[in-house]
Amino acid sequence: MKSDLSAEQYLKKVLSTEVIDEQCPVHRTLNILNGKWKTHIIFELCKHDSLRFGELKKLIPKITNSMLTSTLKDLEELGIIDREQFNEIPPHVEYSLTSKGKELIPIFVEISKWGETNLD
Repeated sequence: MKSDLSAEQYLKKVLSTEVIDEQCPVHRTLNILNGKWKTHIIFELCKHDSLRFGELKKLIPKITNSMLTSTLKDLEELGIIDREQFNEIPPHVEYSLTSKGKELIPIFVEISKWGETNLD
């Protein structure tokens, strides 16, 4: 959906389509955010400039190490997060949001507003 397309125009466009187009920007965006842990990881990275693996694990205690690793890899491949490896002693890796990832913050703000209005 282009920024100059109003909500009414978008709804009219969606209603004129009988099947979900796999190239629909909303469909593709929701697929990126799909999954139990992706939005939680993005949310935690919104609150911090960068986080190490162990710090993320402490902030999301119910996630397994393997699930955290695979989800971070997925988000990195999607260009949502950046992985920076520091070849120091001891070596460590830090994760942060990319500019593409930071563009999701206003979407989370709008979702939060909707939740405050519509959820008990």
